[in-house]
Amino acid sequence: MNSFDQPKYTYEEIRNAAIDILAERTGINASHYEGLKHGVGEVLIYEKTGKYPDQYYDNLMSGRNGDIFLEVFWDLFRQGIITLGLNDLKGNREFPWFRVSTHGKRILENQAVYFYHDVSSYEAIIKQQVPSIDDVTLSYLKEAIQSFYSGCYLSSSVMLGVASEHTFLKLLDKIEKNETYKSKFKKAFDERNISKKFEAFKNRLKQEMGNNNIALPDEIKENLDTNLDGIMNTIRNFRNDSGHPSGNIISREQCYVNLNLFIPYCKKAYQLIDFF
Repeated sequence: MNSFDQPKYTYEEIRNAAIDILAERTGINASHYEGLKHGVGEVLIYEKTGKYPDQYYDNLMSGRNGDIFLEVFWDLFRQGIITLGLNDLKGNREFPWFRVSTHGKRILENQAVYFYHDVSSYEAIIKQQVPSIDDVTLSYLKEAIQSFYSGCYLSSSVMLGVASEHTFLKLLDKIEKNETYKSKFKKAFDERNISKKFEAFKNRLKQEMGNNNIALPDEIKENLDTNLDGIMNTIRNFRNDSGHPSGNIISREQCYVNLNLFIPYCKKAYQLIDFF
């Protein structure tokens, strides 16, 4: 194997391989820049061939792939997933040594990272996670993905925001047709602003759960605040910034993260739809 027959990996492929190693999903341990870089190369080869390389190749991540890995490494550092230094021993305290931060461990424990490389692969993932996803929602998602791969990140954020709001409105529509629960969420129906609708729904659901009037299954209660409230607000904030002349620019990486976040959000919303 030489530097000329290395596949050209994308930022997302390299980042996802690094995340899998850091989350201890591969059996590869890395606490040094070069070790993580080589491990990413091994994971990517395994994904394409079904087996790990049987010898150490110095150029597993050479040239362009190495340059992208460098970006991924420092993005993970800036995002707080990793921190520099292996431990406090002299010689281990700084780069190229690193370790997963306390904050990073919490993210890696709960974050489902999905890999997609075009519209059809994203559609396949979302349909696997949410088989009954609405066709209208899906059309906005496809626009979001197409915009992302065209480099139109503001447009992608707006379309993703529309998809998230449409999903939430589908949930409210289902509740409004349920004679048992519709009176409890009247304030959410009456509000005109989507953020106020969501706030009214969230508060009422929390109240009814606290009073044992609504007993959600454990599967739905798990990560409910994170996957519904937290992600909905994140996507909506980026949508608002992108849809108004604020001057704020969303990066390719953040856009990709938001598209990932929509999947657990949508899955949680449809679990609630099924419940109601």
